[in-house]
Amino acid sequence: MIAPTPQPANPLPANQDAEPSPADADAARRIADLEQQVAKLTRINQALMDRVERNVDGQGSAFSLFQTAIGLEDQVRSRTRSLEEALANLERSYQEAATAREQAETARLRLFTAIEAVSGGFALFDAEDRLVLFNQDYLSFWPGMAGDVHPGMSFREMVLLAVQRKSVLDAYRDPDGWVRRRLRQHADCQGPTVHALSDGRWMQINEKRTNDGGVVAIYTDITALKRRETQQWKAAVAKKTTLLQATLDNIFQGVAVYDAELALVAWNNEFVRLLDLSPRCVRRGAVFGDFQRFNDGLQSHGISEPRFLDPQNNPLPLRLEQTWFNGRVLDIERNPMPDGGFVLTFTDITERKRNEEALRDSERRIRLVTDAMPALIAYADADERYQFVNAPYRQWLKRPETAILGRRMRTVLPPEFYGRSRAHIRQALAGETVSFEVELPPTDGPDAGTEPRYAHVTFVPHIGLPNADQSRVILGLFTLMQDVTERRRADAAIKEANETLERRVTERTAALTDLNRQLKQEIAERREMERALQSAKVEAEQANLSKTKFLAAASHDLLQPLNSARLFVSALAELEHTHKNRSLIDNIDVSLEAVEGLLDALLDISKLDAGAVSAEIVDFPIGSLLGPLHTEHQVLAQDRGLDLRYAPSRAVVRSDIRLLRSIVQNFLSNAVRYTQRGGVLLGCRRRGDFLRIEVWDSGPGIPSDQLEEIFKEFHQLHRGPVLGAPVPGGRSAREGRGRSGTRGMGLGLAIVRRVAKVLDVTVETRSVVGRGSVFSVVVPLGATTAAAFTRRLAGQGAAQAMTGTMVLVLDDEPSALMGMQALLSTWGCEAAVASTGEEALEVLDHLPRPPDVLIADFHLGEGHIGPDEVGRLRQAINRATGKAPPAIIITADHTPEVEAQVKQNGYWMLKKPVNPAQLRSLLSSILTG
Repeated sequence: MIAPTPQPANPLPANQDAEPSPADADAARRIADLEQQVAKLTRINQALMDRVERNVDGQGSAFSLFQTAIGLEDQVRSRTRSLEEALANLERSYQEAATAREQAETARLRLFTAIEAVSGGFALFDAEDRLVLFNQDYLSFWPGMAGDVHPGMSFREMVLLAVQRKSVLDAYRDPDGWVRRRLRQHADCQGPTVHALSDGRWMQINEKRTNDGGVVAIYTDITALKRRETQQWKAAVAKKTTLLQATLDNIFQGVAVYDAELALVAWNNEFVRLLDLSPRCVRRGAVFGDFQRFNDGLQSHGISEPRFLDPQNNPLPLRLEQTWFNGRVLDIERNPMPDGGFVLTFTDITERKRNEEALRDSERRIRLVTDAMPALIAYADADERYQFVNAPYRQWLKRPETAILGRRMRTVLPPEFYGRSRAHIRQALAGETVSFEVELPPTDGPDAGTEPRYAHVTFVPHIGLPNADQSRVILGLFTLMQDVTERRRADAAIKEANETLERRVTERTAALTDLNRQLKQEIAERREMERALQSAKVEAEQANLSKTKFLAAASHDLLQPLNSARLFVSALAELEHTHKNRSLIDNIDVSLEAVEGLLDALLDISKLDAGAVSAEIVDFPIGSLLGPLHTEHQVLAQDRGLDLRYAPSRAVVRSDIRLLRSIVQNFLSNAVRYTQRGGVLLGCRRRGDFLRIEVWDSGPGIPSDQLEEIFKEFHQLHRGPVLGAPVPGGRSAREGRGRSGTRGMGLGLAIVRRVAKVLDVTVETRSVVGRGSVFSVVVPLGATTAAAFTRRLAGQGAAQAMTGTMVLVLDDEPSALMGMQALLSTWGCEAAVASTGEEALEVLDHLPRPPDVLIADFHLGEGHIGPDEVGRLRQAINRATGKAPPAIIITADHTPEVEAQVKQNGYWMLKKPVNPAQLRSLLSSILTG
C-alpha cells in the first residue's frame, strides 16, 4: 500500500498566523503531482488485473495462462519499478521540502531576530498596504493602541485608530486633514516625516517601497533631539530677545510693541522717558488698555485723546504729531506687525519744532531787515526763478510779490535790463561772483527825472555742499542792487575838484618830501637808540639772572654749615646746662633760626625769579590751610600779649595749598610781629565766585605812599617797638617776641608779590595810620563737593622712644656727621657714620646688627648721590637679612627735580637746615610703622 503523504510542521511562531514561504509552496506542489501519479498507476494495475481475469477461457489453457501471466508479470515488474522510482522521487521531494522548510524557518527566525534588534520601530506592509511584519518597538510608538495592532491590518485602519485613540498630537486640531496627509505621505514615501505623540515623545518615520510594491517603515524616537533643538531654539530666541532689547534701549526713539491681543511684548527706556509713563503701563503683562487708562488721567493737563490710542477704528499705518502733557512734541508712528499686532514709535521733535519756529522767526526778522534796507535784494534758484525779493525790489519792479516769486527773471525784469545782465547771470550760475554797473531803465510817473540813473549790481552764487565727486553744486544766486547815481555825481564832482587840486598837491609834495627826509633821519636815530636800550635790557636781564643763580648757589653752600650748626646746637640743648649756658644756647638757636629764615627767603625769591616754581592747582577746603596756621601762630601771639582770633570757613577754593600758605603765613607773621597791642583777626569773605582771605591787625598802620614800597626786597617800616621797649604785661620787646619775635628781613612781602604772580591771584592792602592794616588775597572758589584735603608732613605723629635704635648716617661733610651722631646719641640711638658708600658697606660688616634706619645726604663727594648709595646699602642688607630698612634723604637742594627723584625711590626727604624736632618726629613715625 502507498503510505499517506506526510504533512509538514508550521515553522511560524505560535503567536503569529504566518503565511507559507515560496519554498514550502513548491514542495507541496511536487508532492501533490507524485500522489496523482501513484494514484494513476494504482488504477492502471487494477485494470490490468481485471482484464487478465476476464480473458482466461473456460478450458483453462495453461499455456495461455502462463503466457498471460508472463506478460502480466513483465508489466507488473515494469510498473512496480516505475512505482518504486516514483516513491523514491516522492521521498526525496519530502526530504527536500523538509530541508527547505527548516531553512525557511531558520531564515524566518533570523529575520524576526534582526527586526527585533533594529534600533527603533520596524514595520513591513505588502503591496495591498497590509501589515506583514513588525517588532515590539514599533508597538511602543502608538500610545493607547499597541494591543490592537496585528498582522494583516491595513495602513488606513491603523491611521484611523491613531486618530480615534488620540495617539498623535498633530491629529487633535484637524483629524481629517491629518489622515489625508498621512495616507498621502505613506503612498508617496517622500522622505522622513516627524510627528508629535500624545505622551510627549517625537517620532520620525522613514518609508521606502520594496520591489514587490510593499512598504518598509522605520520609526525612530527623536525626543532627545527635539528637546535639544527646543532648548537651542529657546536659547537663540532669548539671545535674539536680549539683542533686540539692547538695540531698542540704544536707539533715540521710544518704541513699544503690542501683539494681536494688544498685550505689551517689548519696549525700551526711551518710551518710558519720553511719555513719563506709570510703571503699570510698562511691565510684563501690561495691555494697551493700561496705556489708554493712563491717557484718560491726563485730561486735566489739557491733552486731547490721541488718535493712535484707538487701534481698532484707525487704519494702519498711522502717523501724527502730538503735544504731550510734559511739553514734549512727539512724532508718533503706528505700523502693523505681520502677526496682527502693531509697533508704536515715538520721536522727540521738540527741538526740531523750536528750530522751525526759530527759523520762521529768523525769516521774519530777515525780511523785516531786508525790507528796511535801501538796497534791492533778491534770490533766484538755478533755473533763474525768483524765490525771495525784498520790499525795495518789489517797488522797483512795481509788481506784487505773487507776480514775482516762482517766475523766471527774463519774464519779470525789463527786457533791456535783462539783456545787459544775462551774461553776468550765467557767470554767477557758473560759480563766479560778478559786480558791474548798469544804467537803470527809465521809469514812468511823477518821480521820473530827465537824467539817467545808475545801479551797482552784484550777483553772488549760492554754492551748496559738494557732490560725491567733490564737484560744486550751484543752487542759485543772490542779487544786490544799489542806486549809485548820487555816488557817480559825487565822483564827477570829486574828479573836477581833483583836477583843481593837482597843482596844490604838487606844491605840497615838495614840502612833504623834505619833511619826510627829516623824519627818516629821526627814525634812524630812534632805531639806534632802541638797539642800545635792547642791549642794555639784555645785560640787565643777564645780571639779574646771574644774581639769582648766585643767591641760589650761595644759599645752598651756606645751608651745609648751618645744618651742622643746628645739629650741634640741638645736641647741646638736649644736655643739662646752667641757666647762663642755657641762655647762650637759646641765643645761638635764635640766631641760627634767623639765618635759616633769611636763607629760606633768599632761596624762595631766587626760585621764583628763576621761574622754577610751578603751581599745582587743586580743590581743597580753606579750613585745612587756615586752621593749622592759626595754631602755629597762637603761641607766638600769646607771647606778645596779643589776641589772635580765627573765623573758620567751610569754603572750598581752587589753588596751590603750598604757595597760598606762603602768602597767608607772611601776612600772619607780619601782623603778629608788628602789632604792639590789641589783636589779629584771620578770616574769609565770599565775593561771588571768589573768596577773599583777610588778615586784620591793630598795629601802627602804613602810610598810603608806602603801600607799594613794602612789597620790595629788604624794605622795612619802623612800625614795631625797639629792643628793650616795654610791651603789655611789663615785659621787654625781646621777651615779648620770644624766639620768633625778631625783626623781619623785609623779604616776606616780596615773596608774597612773586607767589601771587605765579598763582595769578590778587593781593590787596588797606591801612589807616594809627588804627591798623588789612592784608588780603582773592582766590577762586572750587568745587563744593571736593573731599577734605589734608596734608601730612613726613614724620608727623607722636614721638616714640628711640632707645637702642641703630641708625647709619652717610654724609661727606665731617661736621655734619659729628653733629648728627651727637644729636642721635642724645635721643638714645646708636649712630654709625660713614662719608662714602664704600665706607658705609665696610661699616655694615662690623655692626653688631643691621641698621633700623638709613640717613644720607643727597649730594655726596665725587659725583655720587644719596639715593643711589642708599639703594646699594639696602640691597646689601636685604641679601643678609631679607629685609631692607627705610631711608631718609637730607638735601639743601630744594628743586622739584630732587624731590621727585627722592619720592620715586620711596624714601623720605628733609630739607636743610634740618629741624631736629621734625627729624625726631619722622624717626618716631618710621619706627612705629
